[in-house]
Amino acid sequence: MRGTMTVIDKGPVRIHSYMAPDDSLNVTTQLIETPGRIVAVDAQYALAYADEVAAYARGLGKPLDRLIVTHAHPDHFHGAARFGVPVHALPAVRDQIVAQGDGQDPTGAVIPVTDVTPTVAVASGTEVIDGVTFVFEPVSGGEAADSLVTWLPEQGVLVAQDLVYHQVHLFLGNNDIPGWQEAVEKLAAETSYDTILTGHGLPAGSEVFEELRRYLADARRLLADHGAEYKDAIVERYPSYRSPLLIDIGSQYLFGGER
Repeated sequence: MRGTMTVIDKGPVRIHSYMAPDDSLNVTTQLIETPGRIVAVDAQYALAYADEVAAYARGLGKPLDRLIVTHAHPDHFHGAARFGVPVHALPAVRDQIVAQGDGQDPTGAVIPVTDVTPTVAVASGTEVIDGVTFVFEPVSGGEAADSLVTWLPEQGVLVAQDLVYHQVHLFLGNNDIPGWQEAVEKLAAETSYDTILTGHGLPAGSEVFEELRRYLADARRLLADHGAEYKDAIVERYPSYRSPLLIDIGSQYLFGGER
């Protein structure tokens, strides 16, 4: 396996958290294994890694129930068709995916938007899946314009995805650090959760919120002070963090491709 799989036992639920290698931004797919089925969250950027995690899911010997796409960034939905199940998303996220049109895999293969468009709308609130309580909460602003947070209250699991990164450089192209800081404070206030599943990086505990607070505060200050030289400044501050390419991608939105 080229990616990294972390398995966490939570009683009747087992979490399989797949992190892609550095060459694919350390993006994560979460496989939530209930007693009788598997719920997948986010679908990878590179089709090869989507194939790898989908094959792993099938190897667990339980049917894949659905794929939930949390937000409309291609690194989280490009591989959706590889899972072969209905794709669920917030209506706003579905509309944003459709508006982007066809995508492209790193190999150059075209990814038709019709293959990855969600077909089932996720509603805010509680749904019991195979006896396990899932709480779905839409969040506006932050890393993406709209995103979905999923809570498993009985297991103490927060599926935060791209509202929380773990020792990976942040994508700031949505240009909403204040909104992200506000979202982090709301997530951190829910202290009954001890397992945080992140959108980029390995699973974490509640300590990840302080790390994220510090990075966001530094990013906000360094962007104001250094502008297009921001990458040099933030990498110097966080030299051990992975996926500096995420800084370059964000800078294309912030500075029109300048560095």
